[in-house]
Amino acid sequence: MRVFAAFCFIGAATGFKFMSEIKLPQFGNFGQMVQGQAKFGSKKLAVITGTSSGLGKMTARALLRTGEWHVVGAVRDLDKMELVAEMEDFNLNDFTAMECDLADFDSVRRFCDELETFRCERPLDRLVCNAAVYQPSLDVPKWTPDGHEQQLQINFLSHFLLISKALPLMATSVSSPRVILVGSVTGNDNTVGGGGVYPIADLKDLEGLAQGAKQPISMMDGYNFNGAKGYKDSKLALMMMSNLLHDKYHRQTRVAFSSIYPGCIAESPLFREKRPWFRKYFPVFMKYVTGGFVSEPEAGQRLFQVMTDPRCAKSGVYWSWNGGPREGRGVEALEKGGQIMGSGGGGGGWDSIYENDQSDKVLDSDKARQLFDYATFITSAEWPSAKQPISPCPTLRVIGAVTTMLNAKEELDRMNAKQDAGNVAGKGLPNVLQRQQAAREGTAVAQSLRDEVSRRSAAASAKDAKQLQ
Repeated sequence: MRVFAAFCFIGAATGFKFMSEIKLPQFGNFGQMVQGQAKFGSKKLAVITGTSSGLGKMTARALLRTGEWHVVGAVRDLDKMELVAEMEDFNLNDFTAMECDLADFDSVRRFCDELETFRCERPLDRLVCNAAVYQPSLDVPKWTPDGHEQQLQINFLSHFLLISKALPLMATSVSSPRVILVGSVTGNDNTVGGGGVYPIADLKDLEGLAQGAKQPISMMDGYNFNGAKGYKDSKLALMMMSNLLHDKYHRQTRVAFSSIYPGCIAESPLFREKRPWFRKYFPVFMKYVTGGFVSEPEAGQRLFQVMTDPRCAKSGVYWSWNGGPREGRGVEALEKGGQIMGSGGGGGGWDSIYENDQSDKVLDSDKARQLFDYATFITSAEWPSAKQPISPCPTLRVIGAVTTMLNAKEELDRMNAKQDAGNVAGKGLPNVLQRQQAAREGTAVAQSLRDEVSRRSAAASAKDAKQLQ
């Protein structure tokens, strides 16, 4: 009877504790929710970095045309973004530009604080890490105010920090929340584009990151600067991080983490630092020779698809697209402006999307964990604890309370037994460390004896030689 009474008491206490953990609506939060409803209506909320040009601009345009999204454009230059929004006829009721300079960690933090206030308790449904710089022609690195090489910080480290701060904002989303990282074929070396064009993306042992990757250390691998490789390495790091975040957080947060390669946007401002002849002829080559060319609008449509297509709610995927048929490379390609494309190129439509294979480097989970730890230290990012949900079963709560008390007593008994065993080991046979130390000392004594024998032997030989003289 006493045991039954104890169970009832514990059950009642546990039940009341469970009720105490229920968060009742607060007037402040309720007011914020009302403001959010007035501001956004039923629209979902998305953040895209780099919406003032290229892929980011075209993706924002595609989202806004649906009338179902409010898009926050995270950009460095607000004046430029205002001009672009006007030229592209963005619906400014559904688009908000916020300053976010990815070359400055403090700017990223300020952006996240502004977003927290702006959203009015509305959950963040999509985060797209798109902005990037490409500096293949530089002989020496350019540095950010934080002292990191620009491609490393803008393309990878700042997006890493942004995800860490945005993840809690996605916790209550019921619209298949997604974090999408724009990768590159150049970071995936199991293809011709990634494995057949020098230099090859390779983070090696992450020695540069281990040392803080601050000036004068410009590369994640710790070697001398190479602009083209720095860009490819940053994309490789993003794709690795997408997989690690999937493993670490997807099940507990329901957030889908994926990376994409939308095709070669040969006319993108990304190539603005390439030489003039390259910018002129590279799109022609991609259109009429390789068939890998993708226009900015089509690439934007592809990223829009990964943000909205129910199929793309799957996590841990590297999304790519098959282009149209490769036949007709000659006259027909000229007549159609090069729009007959090959695998990875334009064409193919909405259903040409597929889950692409990832290289061994991208799938290296051990190195990804190291990358996560180093990037966390460098950016001072704070990540939520990776805890799996616990069953809400009432029986588990009641029995678990009793088990916790019994387990505490058992652990105390085990700890005392461990201490006793340690005392016995100290008085009797040496433990492993003691044996190792004894072995080292024995080796040292033996070596000393050998040295002494050799010394005496040499002295005796010298004495004998002197007597013979």
